[in-house]
Amino acid sequence: MTTSPAQDVPGRLFLAVGRLSRSLRQAGTPGPGHGAISALATLVAFGQLRLGDLAAKEGVAAATMSRIVAALVEAGYVRRESDPIDRRAWLATATEEGERLVSGVRSTRVQELGKRIDRLSPEHRAALEAALPALEALLADEEKP
Repeated sequence: MTTSPAQDVPGRLFLAVGRLSRSLRQAGTPGPGHGAISALATLVAFGQLRLGDLAAKEGVAAATMSRIVAALVEAGYVRRESDPIDRRAWLATATEEGERLVSGVRSTRVQELGKRIDRLSPEHRAALEAALPALEALLADEEKP
C-alpha cells in the first residue's frame, strides 16, 4: 500500500529541508565545505572544545574531525593547542578570522533565504511562520538526552 504525497509528511519534509539546505549552502562565495563550516560554527557557539567533543557534537568520527580541524588550522580559521589537563588531547578554538567567516556565511545564507521568503505568497509566508514553532520543537527533541 502506498501513501499519498499529502500523507507522506516526513518524506516530503526531509526532501524539502535537505534540498533547501543544499541550495542555501551553494549560495554565496566558495570556501570551506559544509562539514568544515559546521564544525567552525560549533566552535564559535560553544568556545574551545576537545577534538573528541567537537566530533561528538558534529556526529562524525574523531579521525574525520581531526582532518577537518587540520584544514581549518591551515586556513587560519582555528587554533589548535594541547589540552593542559590531558596532554594526549587537543583543544580547538575558532580564531577571529574563523568567527568572521561563520558570521559572513550565516549572513549570506540568511539574506538568500529572506529573498526566497519574500517571493512567497502572503499565504505561504504565513504558513511558514506558523510552522516555525513545530520545526523548532523538532530540533529541541534532538537536544534532549
